Amino acid sequence: MSFKPKDYSGWGRALRAAGAVARPDRAAALAALAPAPAFGMRRSYGDAALNHGGRAIDMSGLDRLLAFDAETGILELEAGVRIGEVAAAFAPRGFLPAVMPGTGFATVGGCIAQDVHGKNHHHAGSFGAHVAEITLWQGGSLVTVLPGTPLFRATVGGLGQTGAIVSAKLRLAPCKGTVMLVTERRAPDWDHHLGLLDQSTATYTVGWIDATATGTSLGRGIVEEGEIARGLVKPRAKSAKVPLDAPQFALSAPIVRAFNAAYYARVPAAGRTVLRPLADFFFPLDKILDWNRLYGKRGFHQFQCVVPLQAAGALRQMLNRIATSGLASPLAVLKRMGPGRAGYLSFPMEGYTLAVDFPNRAAARDLIRALEEDTAAAGGRLYFAKDALAGGTRIPAMYPELDAWRQEVAKADPARAYETDLVRRLKLRNA
Repeated sequence: MSFKPKDYSGWGRALRAAGAVARPDRAAALAALAPAPAFGMRRSYGDAALNHGGRAIDMSGLDRLLAFDAETGILELEAGVRIGEVAAAFAPRGFLPAVMPGTGFATVGGCIAQDVHGKNHHHAGSFGAHVAEITLWQGGSLVTVLPGTPLFRATVGGLGQTGAIVSAKLRLAPCKGTVMLVTERRAPDWDHHLGLLDQSTATYTVGWIDATATGTSLGRGIVEEGEIARGLVKPRAKSAKVPLDAPQFALSAPIVRAFNAAYYARVPAAGRTVLRPLADFFFPLDKILDWNRLYGKRGFHQFQCVVPLQAAGALRQMLNRIATSGLASPLAVLKRMGPGRAGYLSFPMEGYTLAVDFPNRAAARDLIRALEEDTAAAGGRLYFAKDALAGGTRIPAMYPELDAWRQEVAKADPARAYETDLVRRLKLRNA
């Protein structure tokens, strides 16, 4: 096993790296490699998985299910296993990952390193709350990391800075079916949208928001509530693939506005309830392979923030800034979050999270920097899994446990062998 030259990027494709990458397919092959940052399927949008000019280890070949205890629901598996594969394999057996991000292609190691959240965060908390054990390759040896320890809190949401995640034990959640019963409701404006999210008692809740609507329609969208159920639905259609980078006009403002209007109108004014395959609800964009190519060769940026409940008015002003810019894509999401977080640098806080994609243009980059300022002023924080543009000056205020994380990381990796482009850009390890 050796490192080989490779050009690679995150999912947003706006930031790239060139360096030497190794892809072990056994733990023994990993042990023979020099320490370096580890990544999985590179579904983080910015530079969290990049190490330009240095070495990196692709963990996606370590993708085996190791053991399962049906009595406890604990699944032991390697870090490169995709979370969608776990869902597909275990839902028929009555279990699901307790928390799933918006793509099934995210690896277990990536889910831990970013402490991802799902459509049930208001009930279940973040991914790390359901991790029973982590095994790290750290400084030439395997280290077992258990919940309740400082090293666990530095590893979960810790961006891979405490070592390479080799395997983990997850507490799967019982699941009573293999389909989703989904209720869709229109939200005609911002206040209605927040009201539906606040009042929802469903296990899974998410809002699609029309980030191009202005005036009295600002904040309109569709709120989906989901419950796992039994039933028969058509199998998920075979995934389509975007074969080429789209031209610049493909996501121009008129086209996005027209698409959003049609998407909003697809749900009847009275709402509706439908059955869907699990993957269609949890991982809707996975039906379009390489959908990031729709933004063209220059790629795209996603802005995602969370603000406290009391800052909902500030978030509304941020949405108005986005809507009047003419830059937003159709992919915008609004969710209500609970307080659950498992790591020092975990993103969630109780409040509202907004995620919006923008083509990689100068005007969009300027807009995102302004939104970063708005987020800081509102007492919110940015999501490292999506960020590609922020500076480091506002991060300590957004993440008040940063110093505790730094102390653990300094002990775990004094030689800074696991630093990535994102860590350097945000000066996360600099005291």
